[in-house]
Amino acid sequence: MDIDPDNPVVKLCVRGMEAESAGRLDEASRLFELAWAEHTDNYEACIAAHYLARHQESAEQLLHWNQIALDHADRVGDDRVRGFYPSLYLNLGNAHEQLGDHAEAARYYQLGEERAGELADGPYAEMVRGGIARGRQRVGQLDL
Repeated sequence: MDIDPDNPVVKLCVRGMEAESAGRLDEASRLFELAWAEHTDNYEACIAAHYLARHQESAEQLLHWNQIALDHADRVGDDRVRGFYPSLYLNLGNAHEQLGDHAEAARYYQLGEERAGELADGPYAEMVRGGIARGRQRVGQLDL
């Protein structure tokens, strides 16, 4: 998954993640909102919506922004977002789980599992695969 570090929206999201890591959540939210406001295509919209979802206060808004991220990923039309899908599905599964819709959560966790093999091995892949497995276990789809 090659993300252009010079892309303006990516730069804003990186700054937002740095603020988030430092506990400056209001600043992080503001940077992610700015990234959304400045997106120019579906690829950038997918990235910005993904990070905006992380700062939503309700499960409904979490679902809303994660769905927007997936919808924009589906519109990209090339392989730049291929490696995003396992995480996007994990996040949608989590949102549906928070809303109590375990059947829909299980569907998205299954989709994430099916695409997880596309991730390059490493800490990020382990985090996503682990999140999917734990989600599937919580909704009764998998015994670990």
